[in-house]
Amino acid sequence: MTELAVQPSAVATRWWRDAVIYQVYVRSFADGNGDGIGDLLGVRSRLRYLSDLGVDAIWLTPFYPSPMADFGYDVADYRDVDPIFGSLADAQALIADAHRLGLRIIVDVVPNHTSDRHPWFEAALRAGPGSPERERYIFREGKGAAGELPPNDWESIFGGPAWTRVADGQWYLHLFAPEQPDLNWEHPEVHQEFADVLRFWLDLGVDGFRIDVAHGMVKAPGLPDVGARGQAEMIGAQVVPFFDQDGVHEIHRAWRRILDSYEGERIGVAEAWAPSPERLANYVRPDELHQAFNFHFLKTPWDATRFREVIDESVRTSALVGAPPTWVLSNHDVKRHVTRYGGGERGLRRARAAALLMLALPGSAYVYQGEELGLPEVLDLPEQYLQDPQRLRDPDSGRDGCRVPLPWTAAGEPPYGFTPPGIYESWLPMPADWRDLSVEAQLRDGASMLSLYRTALALRREHPDLGDGTLTWLDSPAGTLAFRRGDSFACVLNMTPEWVEIEPGQGYGDLLLASGGPETAGDVVRLAPDSATWWTARDV
Repeated sequence: MTELAVQPSAVATRWWRDAVIYQVYVRSFADGNGDGIGDLLGVRSRLRYLSDLGVDAIWLTPFYPSPMADFGYDVADYRDVDPIFGSLADAQALIADAHRLGLRIIVDVVPNHTSDRHPWFEAALRAGPGSPERERYIFREGKGAAGELPPNDWESIFGGPAWTRVADGQWYLHLFAPEQPDLNWEHPEVHQEFADVLRFWLDLGVDGFRIDVAHGMVKAPGLPDVGARGQAEMIGAQVVPFFDQDGVHEIHRAWRRILDSYEGERIGVAEAWAPSPERLANYVRPDELHQAFNFHFLKTPWDATRFREVIDESVRTSALVGAPPTWVLSNHDVKRHVTRYGGGERGLRRARAAALLMLALPGSAYVYQGEELGLPEVLDLPEQYLQDPQRLRDPDSGRDGCRVPLPWTAAGEPPYGFTPPGIYESWLPMPADWRDLSVEAQLRDGASMLSLYRTALALRREHPDLGDGTLTWLDSPAGTLAFRRGDSFACVLNMTPEWVEIEPGQGYGDLLLASGGPETAGDVVRLAPDSATWWTARDV
């Protein structure tokens, strides 16, 4: 029996230490105005669903004015709403409605880069080399006899050189798409601009920020060559000159001071890729951000030993800095985990089990819209709909398939209530067989994935040993995981394709919830393949 403790907060437990946060990919959640694209009005119309689901907060992906070269992560104005998604008044109404239902609102902020249509970048192009306007971005002279070569060997995350040449001969850095020029965070005006942006949204009542590319912003002095090919494979495996530089932490410390100056425990959440759990923990030190996404957990294959290693390391490193671990299975940038876990019935069984595992672990959990419906990745979208710039790097890595709109109703034709009545076109087409995966269909089925999530989230909220706290591993057969939370809760997970018998005397009492199975005979418990169970615990 091994105990792993999450270092408790120096003050009373904060809401964010064990919150369940639901990610709304705004374009695909609900369409309120009938143009086939999700919007803030659509989110407002479905807030009761999220409240009834049992989550604590909603994270909204970018809804700012944008040319949509990267679907909103190329921001042209950080203080307004793109007409596609509504208006600033819609955002204010959404925040107010959510708060009335007891839901907190977290919004995206994108500080590594702007859109090339941002007024700053347009001014930089007009002003020319050496101008103060260009100092807000990273412009450099090229190499070669006539400056015809990029300034260094850095590659874009989306493929190709990370540099684009402009008409006057200089090059600008873009670690993502050419339409997303990187800001120069050595410039004090950049720091001041984003401090003002944070205050703008905090004054409107948002409860925090998810910080896109929180490991970016600061680049190594002199912008040195990486000196190796396959840079995309290096990211997250080792420190590179353009990511996870130590200087980013001073930015996050400054932002933490802003967050702490507001009432209501406003939070910052880092989307940060780091080469080790220890370096990732740096982002959530007591004077920095509150949470960081646990991509190591997300990327773990379906294997009990690997999962235990990642859980151990996540809890250990979070405890070093007094932060809660976070757990996430899917998001808008990765293939949905039903498909990653094998697809079909097997993938669905594993996804059900993974949900109970995630929600039983200490700390905070993130739910990506549609995972509570068991949605798979859509792998056969017609070519004309595939617009993700990441596909430029690898046709198989496009993110469109995890962004297909949600099915809400079980009647009629696709897109099954994503759009208002009588509207049948959505920005990405929905599979015809998603009728049975719709919210309406699953609410009628007590054995559905949605019913499982609703029950699990209600139990998690009510049970005194779930959420923040400690984890104690229990002995269990090979291919399984078993642990206790506090004195009265146990979770057992069978990650094998076979039924597994748990020996008597392991301390399991009454069954609280199961993703599938199990069978019991006296003290003997047989776990179904690829399943998880929640039990009351008793002394052994």
